[in-house]
Amino acid sequence: MNSSLISYYEAIEKASADMLDAARAGNWDHVIKLEGACVLLISQLKNAARGAALSSDEHQLKSRIMKRVLVNDAEIRHLAEPWLDDLDQILAGRNKTLH
Repeated sequence: MNSSLISYYEAIEKASADMLDAARAGNWDHVIKLEGACVLLISQLKNAARGAALSSDEHQLKSRIMKRVLVNDAEIRHLAEPWLDDLDQILAGRNKTLH
C-alpha cells in the first residue's frame, strides 16, 4: 500500500474540510490561507506521485476522497458567491446600499 500518496490525499481532504468550515464561518482570509496550503499539498503530491502507483484499493480510496473534496469545493464556491459579488462591487467602485 502506498500510504505516502494516500496521506497527501487525506491532507488535501482535511484542508478542504477546514476551508469549508472557515467559509461557513465567513472567515474568508482563513479560506484563502488554507487554499494556499492546498496548492502546496497538491504540488507535493504531484512530485511524490512520479513513478508511484496506487493499488486497486488505493484507487478506490483516492476516488472517495476526491469526491468529498469536490463536494467541499462546490459548497465553498456556493458560500463565496455573495462575498465575491460584494468584492466585485467594491472593486468597481460601487458601494453596497444598506437598507
